[in-house]
Amino acid sequence: MRSQSRLASLGILFPLLAQGGIFAVLSPQAGPWPAILSSAGHAPGTAESADIIVVPSGTPAAADWQRRVQAGTALILEGSSPLAASFGFRQTAKVETIALLHIVDVHKPELPVIWEKPVDVPRYEVPANAVVFAKERWTNAPVVAGYKMGAGAVLWLAAAPGKTGYERFPWLMQSLADLGFGPSFRSSKLWAFFDYSYRSRADVDYLAKRWREAGIAALHVAAWHFHDADAGRDEYLKQLIEACHRHGVLVYAWVELPHVSEKFWNDHPAWREKTGLLQDAHLDWRKLMNLQNVECAAAVREGLRAMMTRFDWDGINLAELYFESLEGAGNPARFTPVNDDVRRAFRAEAGWDPVEIWKSHNDAASLRRFLDFRADLARALQEEWLGVAEGFRAIHPDIDIVLTHVDDRFDPGMRDAIGADASRVLPLLDRHAVSFLIEDPATVWNLGPERYPEIAKRYRLLTTQTAKLAIDINIVDRYQDVYPTKQQTGTELFQLVHMAAGAFARVALYFENSLLKPDLELLPAAAAVVTHYTRDKQRVNTESPMDLDVVWNRNGAMVDGKAWPFMSKGRVRIPAGAHVIEPGAERGGLTITDLNATLRRASVEGKRVVFGYSSSSRAIVQFDRKPLRVEVDGVAYAGTCLGESGCALLLPRGEHRVSAN
Repeated sequence: MRSQSRLASLGILFPLLAQGGIFAVLSPQAGPWPAILSSAGHAPGTAESADIIVVPSGTPAAADWQRRVQAGTALILEGSSPLAASFGFRQTAKVETIALLHIVDVHKPELPVIWEKPVDVPRYEVPANAVVFAKERWTNAPVVAGYKMGAGAVLWLAAAPGKTGYERFPWLMQSLADLGFGPSFRSSKLWAFFDYSYRSRADVDYLAKRWREAGIAALHVAAWHFHDADAGRDEYLKQLIEACHRHGVLVYAWVELPHVSEKFWNDHPAWREKTGLLQDAHLDWRKLMNLQNVECAAAVREGLRAMMTRFDWDGINLAELYFESLEGAGNPARFTPVNDDVRRAFRAEAGWDPVEIWKSHNDAASLRRFLDFRADLARALQEEWLGVAEGFRAIHPDIDIVLTHVDDRFDPGMRDAIGADASRVLPLLDRHAVSFLIEDPATVWNLGPERYPEIAKRYRLLTTQTAKLAIDINIVDRYQDVYPTKQQTGTELFQLVHMAAGAFARVALYFENSLLKPDLELLPAAAAVVTHYTRDKQRVNTESPMDLDVVWNRNGAMVDGKAWPFMSKGRVRIPAGAHVIEPGAERGGLTITDLNATLRRASVEGKRVVFGYSSSSRAIVQFDRKPLRVEVDGVAYAGTCLGESGCALLLPRGEHRVSAN
């Protein structure tokens, strides 16, 4: 839900409802509406049971609609119709046509929203009590507007939302939430990347709280800023990690080898990677080092070990451990690795120097031989550094390990461009306790959310370790021509996250600073996948392949007929599977308010709350107060409560049973 202060800034002071929930589209051609609404925490249902109903243009007016909205239905209207006119949305008396191309939305008025093609619509008048959420840039003609009516609401669009549902009105679901119809369920399992250079002066406690509220479970921190000891930066990172732990967010070291750090580059010019022109490989922001050099690799290992020792990490992410660049051998000024060690090794194998692929060996067969050598080298590097990361478990026994690898199945050109070959790397999952985070290549950032199930399908052919597969979505300005916004936001972002969450065990977002403020509140709903959701009087029936939070505006709850200990902020956390939630007596004992792990089961046993969880890293549980006693697998647990109110407690990695009172 939007806060009252947020609504006040829009001129709205409506009493907010707790949830939307069930939707129906009253048209044989539902179009994009199921995708729009499902990606924002709503579930399909019948017209009789729906809280949110979408009606097409041309729908006749009927008195029953007025009564239904008054009673609590959200009615979404498209364009011109007698029904829309009955609610006050009608064409102006003076016939005038507006070409919709550039719109301005109150949720982010400074961000250009440009349609690919103009759409001609009549100029409409809207009721005096309606909030205009979006208008045409030059004429100020309203194009999205709505108002509360009794317990329900009306949301009107001047035109249909388009074929995909996100090419015209990015923030429709924010507008619906502003009218009181927010999501019914959410997930809090997202990962996000964090770069200190964008947040060096920010309040870390404020950020950590906001990240958790946005459904972020783990923060992958740009570790190259902290590779070398520095009193000021070290103190900042320690405070960041402490704040994240207090609010239930894990912290991973995001390592971008062969980039090590600015200082490492300056201190060791002899170890710098070389391009095809035998120049130092300073490519974009990364300054690449020669990890094939034995002395260089040893120094990097020592530096990483020192960094892992200085901070209380929950995991390490070895990201993009291959070579440059996306232009491949076609641009020798950016092509790596062509350092002396690689040249020597290849020359011993092939009998010629790889720099000759731009000279005397400028033929397809020679290039193929070096590209295959390079791909083998990348795979060997990945296994070597995974072994190094596993060695850090001697420092932090519970750390998780992630290998971020660009997708080369959807875009097979990645193998030759940067040496990335997932088919050679995925067998490592059989031998290493590691997650495989697939990164969207920039070449496909303009494609729609349907690509994620297809990517998942292709990777499932290569490994049986599907639970270890994760996907990384880049939320950035795209270089391709895209509409209506250069960066993914609103409905497009929600559909991307929702489709990805349905296809992969974990979804990561690059990066937290690029997420727009209007998207944060609905982001956890987009990450939730629900296969069944109904409400019957005071009972909620739900089924999901993941554990999730269900909106529940009562002080007590029973799940599957038993008292339930897991409640917070108007939500009930339930495990994966089918469950029934019903009203229960308000509990006076210890309550679990959050868990940064997969909830397997929960119960109330006398005065004790009991739950089972699994996690590839440490887990963080939040209680509403400090427990008198905590046991993990039947043994007293001496963890330290974090936070001034309540109690955040770090728990061990793996699958465990916890009881507390």
